[in-house]
Amino acid sequence: MSETMAETEVKSENTEQPRELVRGVLSPKFTAGPHGLGDPDDKSLRKLEKQVLIPQKIRQKTRTEKCVDEVRAFTECGKEAGLLVWLDCRDANKKLWDCAEKWFYDKDFVAQCTEEYLNERSEYRRTGVGVKYMKRKHSAMF
Repeated sequence: MSETMAETEVKSENTEQPRELVRGVLSPKFTAGPHGLGDPDDKSLRKLEKQVLIPQKIRQKTRTEKCVDEVRAFTECGKEAGLLVWLDCRDANKKLWDCAEKWFYDKDFVAQCTEEYLNERSEYRRTGVGVKYMKRKHSAMF
């Protein structure tokens, strides 16, 4: 077997029959589950999730929940300054970056965002419905 192929034994309902060996490219933990989207109870993180998706979630939550006043101040300054935003809004930009950096390196906040991400991923793997679709459906109800 090559190193890139994953082997999985498929259990037969009849114990007298031999087990079928299924070969595939992806590990069973990425293709298991009710919809073939991965094991909903798997809490391990891939490199992409650790380095891209969770930091993206941290930035988004920081912008919308933690540093709202700093974002608003920088936005207003940018509207007033126009093309000279890089020159006129240095103070507001510095305050915004300081606030974002504070939350980005806060271990409790990072753990909270990671747990939220894992819960969203588990729900997606369990139902097959993504978070964006669920939010859109929920907002249409009201």
